[in-house]
This record gives sequence, C-alpha cells and structure tokens, in this order.
Amino acid sequence: MNQDLQGRTVVVTGAARGIGEMVARLAVERGARVGLVGLEPDRLEALAHDLGGSAVWHVADVRVGEELRAAIDGCADDLGAIDFLVANAGVAAYGTVRNIEEASFERVIDVNVNGVFRTLKYATPHLAESRGHALVVASALSFMPLAAMASYGASKAGVEMLALAYRQEVAHLGVTVGLVHPSWIDTDLVRGAEADLPSFRGMRRRLPYPGNVTTSVDEAASAIVDALVRRKSRVYVPRAVGVANWAQGLLNSPLAWPWMRRFAAQTVPTLEAEVDALGRNDQVVPVSR
Repeated sequence: MNQDLQGRTVVVTGAARGIGEMVARLAVERGARVGLVGLEPDRLEALAHDLGGSAVWHVADVRVGEELRAAIDGCADDLGAIDFLVANAGVAAYGTVRNIEEASFERVIDVNVNGVFRTLKYATPHLAESRGHALVVASALSFMPLAAMASYGASKAGVEMLALAYRQEVAHLGVTVGLVHPSWIDTDLVRGAEADLPSFRGMRRRLPYPGNVTTSVDEAASAIVDALVRRKSRVYVPRAVGVANWAQGLLNSPLAWPWMRRFAAQTVPTLEAEVDALGRNDQVVPVSR
C-alpha cells in the first residue's frame, strides 16, 4: 500500500460508519493519523481500537457548534495538527415537498449545510496553520434535481455553493478546498430505500447513466483519499458524474423538461403513496450507513 500520507493528519466527520469509516481506514493504511468525529461513541471507539495508535475519536453532533468546535480542537490537540479535513457527515429523508414533515426537511438542511458550515468554520484555524486541504462531500444531486429528493438535493446544492465561496475566502491563507460528488453509493440507506420503496428502485433503474448505477463504499472512499493526497478541487464518483455537472444547463433546460415531466409523473404518485404507507415521512437517516 502506498504510504503517501505518512506523517499527515486527517479529520473525518461522520466517521462511525460507511464512507467516513472507510476513508479513515484507507488513510491510516496509507500512513496517516486520523481524528474520528461522529455521534456513535461505541462505533468510534471500536474503529479507533482497530486503527491502533493511529486514531483518536471525539463525539459531536454537527448541529451543535460548541460540541463540534470542542471535537475539532480536541483532534488537533491529540494529533498535533490538522492537515486534511473530510466534511462527510450527512443525512437524507424520504418524501416529496408536500408529504415530508417540516422537521425532517429542516434537519436535513441543518446537518448537510449548517453542519458543514460549522465544520469548516471551526477547522479553519487549524487548516490555516498547516496550509491544509478540506474536502466537502456533496453529491451528484448538487446539480441533478430528482423528485422526492428535494430536501437532500437542496442541501447538497447549498453545500456546493458554501464550499466554493469558502474556497475563495481561505485561498490567501494557503488552504485549498475540494468537493466530492458521489452518485448512489452501496450503503444501508440506498439498500433500505430500495427495499422500502419499490418505486424508488424502479425510478433509479430508469435514470440515464450514471444515475442508474451504484458504486461501492470502497471505491468512493478510495477516490476521496486519492483526492486528499492530490489536493483535488473536484471528485466525481463514478467519473461520469462529471459529465452531468458540465451538462447541468442542458439537464435543467426547457429542452429536457418534457422528459423530466413524464418521468416524474410516472413515479411521484406511487412514491408518495409508498412513503405515506410506511409512515416514515418524519424519518431522517444518516447517508453514510
């Protein structure tokens, strides 16, 4: 295994499972020491134990500024510096705008946008000291609207603009900033949504490539760790997501609208009925699962 992160330090939010956990494991394999930040102390402790002396952990909710600030400062103290940051913590919720509960929509925005804001804010002094690199995990849905994913898409579009503005703000400090845009990742959340909502599974299958494929957690985490080493400004998982980014003007144009309208009309009524039948339009689920 390449040791290109030897002697470097990486802090990962949402590190207890999924992409965050795998990023931490791969970073340590490549020589880094890692700071694990998340909400599940038992899982964080077990992961840190697996990683031996190369990992420290701190519990924090990205919705609570003082908790998050203490966790990030604690990682910096324990590790001696923060060279790299992966702002990975995020959640998703079932439902369209008309059938999702207000509290669920608001929580998705708070975790996915405000949580990244707080993460970047409190990590900035440490990144400035090390002239480090921050990677913000956004989504293919940052630029690809999809029915029944309005809360998640809005949050990931917002976090993209947040990261791009932040990149300008910290450039004079020597800090660089990148964005990660994964499509569907093979996590418990995606598998669970397909099991709970047959129409969601059918909708995904009918999307054009790369919207109809699923990428492994290992592949996504590997792309993120490679991006840290190279201080990349954009990462697409799979790479074809980049084409959708460059083509978003066309995707969201009047030319594409007739297809989008037919597609949504065929899927939304059934999907709303399935969500209502589940009784989970107030449920918010970590996307890293």
